[in-house]
Amino acid sequence: MGIISSRRSFLKAALASAAFPSIVPASAFGANGRLAMAVIGTGGRGRHLARQFTQLGDVRVVAACDVDSRELKKCVDETNKQYGDTACQAYGDFREIMARKDIDTVTVATPDHWHALVSIAAARAGKHIFCEKPLANSIGESKALRDAVRACGVVLQTGSCERSRATARYCCEVVRNGFIGKLHTLLIHLPTEEGHHDNVRKQTAMPDATEAPAELNYDFWLGHTPKIPYYRGLHPGSWRFNLSFGCGEMSDRGAHVIDIAQLGNNSDDTGPVTIEAKGWDDQHGLYNAPMSFEFENRYANGVKMLGGTTRKPRGVRFEGDQGWIFLRIHEGTLEASDEKLLKLDPEKFEVKLGRTASHEQNFIDAVKSGSRPFADVEIGHRSCTACLVNMMAMRLKRKLTWDPVAEKFVGDDEANRLMNPVMREPWRI
Repeated sequence: MGIISSRRSFLKAALASAAFPSIVPASAFGANGRLAMAVIGTGGRGRHLARQFTQLGDVRVVAACDVDSRELKKCVDETNKQYGDTACQAYGDFREIMARKDIDTVTVATPDHWHALVSIAAARAGKHIFCEKPLANSIGESKALRDAVRACGVVLQTGSCERSRATARYCCEVVRNGFIGKLHTLLIHLPTEEGHHDNVRKQTAMPDATEAPAELNYDFWLGHTPKIPYYRGLHPGSWRFNLSFGCGEMSDRGAHVIDIAQLGNNSDDTGPVTIEAKGWDDQHGLYNAPMSFEFENRYANGVKMLGGTTRKPRGVRFEGDQGWIFLRIHEGTLEASDEKLLKLDPEKFEVKLGRTASHEQNFIDAVKSGSRPFADVEIGHRSCTACLVNMMAMRLKRKLTWDPVAEKFVGDDEANRLMNPVMREPWRI
């Protein structure tokens, strides 16, 4: 126990000293105190984030970038319409964004396999980053991104927007202040019952390859992943259910639900130490991410995390020896073993987690103040890793032991080798 305690202290000290920039450059305040932002990845999520940021008075979206010129035009046109001018410029290569010295921040809303490479480039260019969750598509990439952000002294907010919900923060305050007694179990509900899940399940054979549409730079879209023919089911489509590009529900909604579990368990600086996970029904032609899975993890503090696709509705349930509280993800509603748990006064809590107007505003406030955002790079990395160690256990079909300080699997060379993808030239971390 002494070793675990000293490791935990080391992690907390490292997190406190390295998680946010010590200085805020003058460029962070842009013209008239407004940050200049570029949106990289302009599909549905990227366009949504562009809309969110255009509503904030202290940021201006000045550029957008995508390898799909059709999606890019939609975002640029919509942004310019919002501002009433034509100042937002379009780019097909994110490296051109990095070369612009006048851009202070970037929003990264690409498919998951691009998150790390784009965000690392942004950190090295001195730009602050709002990167969609999960932070990366492999443990090695996530770790490299965390290290780059620390080294470059920029702010990164992971797009785990559920963490900024007032009800989510209240829920975790209830847990961390001991109102359900001693926490012993985290129940993770990740049902796969929606239309996009059904579409994946219906595919039982590989579809025919076709020519990529003229508006898409498909080789650039593939990036570091193996060169394969174009399939409509990837882009636009369900790319996240092909393991080259995403990890299915485990790291999609898992990155939301497990992220809140981490906050309530006070484990933002660590992760589970033993991992058992089973996934099946994972061969659907183009799609190979598990559609049905279950997992059991244990943290060093003794708390168990149990999850899977058979539990519903989507959310996290914290169970203690004196009660429980449940948060529905995306809805933000709360249920509890006792109604009194839903009517406590947060002002009287000893542990207070803070509040914000929005996840996007929290990012901008952190950039301007040089403070740590609610879902900073260490937090995003740890939540991402907690999802991906379970994917690794599913892949290898065996129990794994994880060292959250050394950030490697204990006594398992094969698992450690698989933490980093083989990248196709010219891309590398």
